[in-house]
Amino acid sequence: MRRVLITGATGNAGREVVREAIEAGLQVRAGVRRPEGDAHGAHEAVAFDFVDRSTWTRAVADCQAVFLLRPPPISNVAETLNPFIDRARDGGVDQVVFLSVAGAEKNSLVPHAGVEKHLMGGDGAYTILRPGFFAQNLQDAYLEDIRRGDRIFVPAGRGRVAFVDLRDVAAVAVKAMAEPDAHAREAYTLTGPEAVDFEHVAMVLSEALGRRIRYRPASIPGYMAHLRRRRMPWGQVLVQTTLHALLRMGNAASVDPTLASLLDRPPRTIAEYVHDHVHLW
Repeated sequence: MRRVLITGATGNAGREVVREAIEAGLQVRAGVRRPEGDAHGAHEAVAFDFVDRSTWTRAVADCQAVFLLRPPPISNVAETLNPFIDRARDGGVDQVVFLSVAGAEKNSLVPHAGVEKHLMGGDGAYTILRPGFFAQNLQDAYLEDIRRGDRIFVPAGRGRVAFVDLRDVAAVAVKAMAEPDAHAREAYTLTGPEAVDFEHVAMVLSEALGRRIRYRPASIPGYMAHLRRRRMPWGQVLVQTTLHALLRMGNAASVDPTLASLLDRPPRTIAEYVHDHVHLW
């Protein structure tokens, strides 16, 4: 039985990878800051922190694969994720599955690009996942606006988005960890099966919840002020605003067939995601 280390195991992506890996019969170790807390069903939890190198060796011991996720606060990957990859390789890890972002191969400014370059320049198997916009943003970045204001409030204009469900991304990640030879040194762009605008998302939510959810296109200054009122740090405000503003130019509208091919089934739609999580809003 392959033992895998899941970093970021308590986040939206990590939780889905843990669940999927257990269902696939892998031995799951969750790398978390507080191992005494909830590891979402992992077989074991160990203390792990990218900025504390003393936690690395124990975390990767006897593991054959690692699911690698960059925490948002970490931008200096040359001192954190990249040396961790080397430590993992030295410890016997034969496969690294890295959750990158769509377009990282063309944008050297995003930290994910530095990790991709390090993986590609080294020895050993890796699989790079480049997902687009997550459907799970509805339960994260947009949650309070939907719950309390019955609205989606983002500066996306009429931009369309090929929302991808993290459950589908997790399924690919687990396949790559369980069958490294079949996915070695590959990079996959992953999107949902259709590109829809936020008016459509609001309509889907309205039908599922039985109350009207509106899409209110935000101005860029208005959105930044909205995030600051929530005490969001300026750096995160700028990143989140930029990501949504780029949607106006079709930055996440392309539908890629790769995910359907890897899953051997159609990816989940935004309507399926909402139906399965309606209790959240």
